[in-house]
Amino acid sequence: MRALKSALEQQKFDRVYLFHGDDDYLKEDKIRALIDRATDPGTRDFNLEVRRASESDAGSLGLALDSLPMMADRRVVILRDVTLLKKDARAVLTKYLEKPAADTLLVLVAGTGTKPDAALIDAATAIDFRPLSDSDLAKWVVHHASTIGVPINARAAELLCGATGNDLALLAGELDKLRSYTNGQEIDEAAIEAIVGVRHGETLGDLLDLVAQRNSVSAIALLERVLAQPKTTGVSIVMALTTQTLAIGWLLAARERGLAQHQFERELFGLLKENPSSVAGRPWGEAVKAWVHALRHWDNAAVDRAISLLLAADIALKDTRISSEEQLLTSLLLAMTAGATRRAAA
Repeated sequence: MRALKSALEQQKFDRVYLFHGDDDYLKEDKIRALIDRATDPGTRDFNLEVRRASESDAGSLGLALDSLPMMADRRVVILRDVTLLKKDARAVLTKYLEKPAADTLLVLVAGTGTKPDAALIDAATAIDFRPLSDSDLAKWVVHHASTIGVPINARAAELLCGATGNDLALLAGELDKLRSYTNGQEIDEAAIEAIVGVRHGETLGDLLDLVAQRNSVSAIALLERVLAQPKTTGVSIVMALTTQTLAIGWLLAARERGLAQHQFERELFGLLKENPSSVAGRPWGEAVKAWVHALRHWDNAAVDRAISLLLAADIALKDTRISSEEQLLTSLLLAMTAGATRRAAA
């Protein structure tokens, strides 16, 4: 990604790029940037070709790849859903990739949920567009807000991320509304509450904290507010609870094998970096502190039981016959926090 950023700044591009991964917003953003930097507006209509693999046969793809620039130094060819190429068209692409043209910039785009084969990855500058980690999301919000001409303070950015998750398209839309609301002035927490409808103390992170502390009464009281927030679903809550419960279980095991407490946070950060797609439900720094603090409320039996409950809830939530996410999650939270009062007293 850093190499692509440098190429965009210097307008010196590799001949073939492969964009893959599950964050379509970032993928499309970089495609637009490549088109903007690699083609001249005056001749773009002649030198930009966007094709879909499912609509490309060997002849049409060969023509697109072999055409020469018109009144410009290069052409740009975007081939979407590259993994769906039929056998004859794929043979044409394979032959082209052996010796790509110097005056053509080819961008191969793999759809979300698809994995390009090794031959494509080896033949191109491959960039994996993964969803941003929770720790990077707030930074992206601050950066994107600056690009549209409005500042946002750090606490407001964290609050917004807590309400929307890592859906960058949704975040960009909310920032546009917030810019209009503040008339270009700094976006603060009051603006987030007015436009997005969320405030501190009512985020997914707050719900996770209450479950980590095994405070069933407060967690259930907050559940309805959290479920009402944008992009928050029963499944997303269960995923975040699962990450949290697994982290607490890992801490229990680490303590048993003699890991010093002052190393807990560092080790948890390492685990999250190894598994960046894990849903923490909030910035990593905030999450790991909460998990370490919650350790005294849990034992191995409680963690094992909670994991089984979370698996059952995940299966039930994906059943189209479920009548109420809130009812199911309420039962889940009660079951996960059962026995906390007796344990604390002991």
